This record gives sequence, C-alpha cells and structure tokens, in this order.
Amino acid sequence: MESLDTHDAVLLEEALEALAIKADGLYVDATFGRGGHSQLILSRLGEEGRLLVIDKDPEAIAHAKRLFAADDRVSIVHGSFASLGAIARDRNLVGGVDGVLMDLGVSSPQLNDPQRGFSFTHDGPLDMRMDPTSGVSAAEWVNSAHEKEISRVIKEFGEERFARRMARAIVAYREQQPFSTTRQLADVVKQANPAWEKGKHPATRAFQAIRIHINAELGDLSEALQQAVDVLSIGGRLVAISFHSLEDRLVKRFIRAQQLGPQVPRHIPIRADQVQQTMRAVGKAVKPGAAEVERNVRARSAVMRIAEKVA
Repeated sequence: MESLDTHDAVLLEEALEALAIKADGLYVDATFGRGGHSQLILSRLGEEGRLLVIDKDPEAIAHAKRLFAADDRVSIVHGSFASLGAIARDRNLVGGVDGVLMDLGVSSPQLNDPQRGFSFTHDGPLDMRMDPTSGVSAAEWVNSAHEKEISRVIKEFGEERFARRMARAIVAYREQQPFSTTRQLADVVKQANPAWEKGKHPATRAFQAIRIHINAELGDLSEALQQAVDVLSIGGRLVAISFHSLEDRLVKRFIRAQQLGPQVPRHIPIRADQVQQTMRAVGKAVKPGAAEVERNVRARSAVMRIAEKVA
C-alpha cells in the first residue's frame, strides 16, 4: 500500500531552476504538502540560507516537523498561504524574501487517505477540508446549501455543463437521507451525468468544484499572489504550479496585470518608462515532460508560471 506520506513533487527540478536559488537566500514554500520542493531547496542552501514552510493541513505540518526537526534553517507555520503577508510581517521578512513557491491543489496523501474525503475512488467521510480543524465540511455544505448555490459552484469551479442536473439530484437525495460519505455523493452525481467523458469518472468535475469551494482555493490564491509581491525582494521570484485551468488563468492574469501596471484611459499618453510595473514574466509557461507524466499521471495537467519582482 502506498504510504500516506508519499507524494511525488511535480516539476521539481524546473521549479528549483525557476527560483534561482542563492545559497544564503530566504525562500518560502507556501504550500508545503509533503516537502518534495522544500527538501530540494534546502539542499541548495548554505548555512546562512533560510526556508519558511506554510501549510493549512495539520498532517502536512506534522510531517514537516518530523522531516526538519534537526534543521534550524527551517521555520514551520500552520496556516493558509492567504496569510502570507501577515506571517512575513510577524517575522520581519517583508521585502526580504528571495523566492516564493506555490504548488497548488491537493497532494497525493490527501487524495489517498479515505478519511479525508477528497476522492470518489475511496469511500470515506465526505469532508474535503484541507484543514479538518476548521470550516464547513463538504457533507455539511451539500446537506444545507440551496440548489442554485450547488449548481453555481459545480458549474463555476468544475466547469461542468450538467451542473443543474447534478444539483437537482443532490437536493432530491438529501431529502430522503443526508450525505455523509464520498460514495453517496459520487453515486448521485454519476447517475445525474448523462454524458461521461472518456477516461474520466463522471463525478470528477463536481468533486473538484466542491473541494475548491469548501477550501476557498481561488480566493486564497488571489490573496496569496498579491501578498507575494509585498514580501519579495527586488529580483525575487514567484513560482506557481497550477493543476486546474481556473488556477492557471488566475495566475496568468495576475502576472500580466503586474507587468502592465495600473491601467490608464487610452486617451492619456504614457511612455514605457512611466509604466508602474511591479513584476515581469520570466519565460513561458512550463509543463512536465513526457517522462514525468508517464511516471506520475497526476502531473499531466500541471502548468508552472514564473515572475520576478522588478519594483
């Protein structure tokens, strides 16, 4: 059986190259997971180098503490990367960070543990919270949310064309008995999906959408990106690895907006040197090679984007 602490970090070498590690630098792994990227970052740091790791999952934090118990170069924080700015301020790091890494989405240990409720392939409690100690579980939400709200979430975050049918089926089912397990939800959504995509479970998009909503993933990402600009030093790098088109679109638009600077009306003339640019894109989007995708199928949708702070 695969260990629940096993996770293959995606675009590992590519992410480290993008961060342009300096031996005495200060780096933030804002979504620690199981530490694949963090361990490689540390291997490139000297005695003066420092690493701050953040994760909202208590199990990830426990793993980090075991992994880095003897390394005083590492600071570990349990929290969301949406609090990156506050975490940096508490440690007097604002404007002094050389690189911020964001590896988005769920980790293999979260997906593989039935008790976490992320996956429709394992029956378990319908939870889906990255931090099970706070917030509303998926079961609580699907048992209480209005049909229109369920439909909106599945359509907006899952890009599911049968969202209304699925929401209607969820509400009809819960009138008979409440949802408590992943299998219940997967079966109801499966029956409500009239057109299955080849090679994809019919509940994939709905589960993804509910998970994104429960964990406020896109809102947290928006906040974390903006705060990364403040905590980075001039020349510092932001590296974001996305696994979903909505995440990648958000990262792409954010970098473009930082590069273009505040928009002014078209009729107002402005020179290139007057553009208040805060970041610039570094290279093009990076995707895993065929060998990595063959080795780790979960890497197939990954997209990495890089930006550097310029002002």
